[in-house]
Amino acid sequence: MMNQSPTKKTQPRKPVWLKKTLPKGSEYEKVRALLGRGKLHSVCQEAKCPNIWECFSQETATFLILGDRCTRNCRFCAIAHGPSGPPDPEEPARVGEAAKEMGLSYVVVTSVTRDDLPDGGAGLFAETIKEIREKMPNVLVEVLIPDFQGNTGALQTVLDAGPNVLNHNLETVPRLYPGARPEAVYGRSLDLLKNARAYAPDIPTKSGLMLGLGESPEEVKQTLEDLLGVGCKILTLGQYLQPSKQHLPVERFIPPEEFDKWREKALGMGFSEVASGPFVRSSYHAKELYQAAAS
Repeated sequence: MMNQSPTKKTQPRKPVWLKKTLPKGSEYEKVRALLGRGKLHSVCQEAKCPNIWECFSQETATFLILGDRCTRNCRFCAIAHGPSGPPDPEEPARVGEAAKEMGLSYVVVTSVTRDDLPDGGAGLFAETIKEIREKMPNVLVEVLIPDFQGNTGALQTVLDAGPNVLNHNLETVPRLYPGARPEAVYGRSLDLLKNARAYAPDIPTKSGLMLGLGESPEEVKQTLEDLLGVGCKILTLGQYLQPSKQHLPVERFIPPEEFDKWREKALGMGFSEVASGPFVRSSYHAKELYQAAAS
């Protein structure tokens, strides 16, 4: 069972393979300044992603829309929790301008969860896709969406805007949901991915899991089978890292070679493409993953 008192648990020592060398150069500051000028948020910053230096240095970022505060309080996530103001109607245009200024060819857009909004923010996702495409007609757009509380109309609003990839993360195995994602429902997330494939079969679906929260290999395998069962063919697997002492502890650090084995296993099970490694996150090298799956 997952430990319910994370501050009382002694963390395993962080292994050498999780030590990252920071890249040199001025591009990190360039992207950070651009986001600041546009009053924009990136999940790279808000979620304390370990790849932020690498991605910013390569002039890439995952835009975080609908504000920077989440209505849910998942115990693995560093994004702030609490009341949020109304969505900013100018935010989609600012995202489009920033993506154009950065010269991106592949844009990832995600959001905080907004259970306080009737459509969960789906309309703003659609408007953001529209604004990006108006400014950059040939750009590829991936959206990483929340579950919209099972609202199929909200899901269809996003799909009607024509993203190239629809991503929704399961995050962990179903047994660990009560401790890690108490306001989420495993079956509801699977249904979202299933409904997306049924409504827009030409738009590939993608999902991801964090490993190291106490899941067993058998549970991971079953979860991958569940994803394949709803037509999801692009997968990311990464190491869970505790953002602070108030968050869930790391139960285990998975060695890189074990991630490699999971990639081989997932491909053998039927996934089109898999990114699997300690530093892999949902949007890490997203363009390369999409292109490999599409080829």
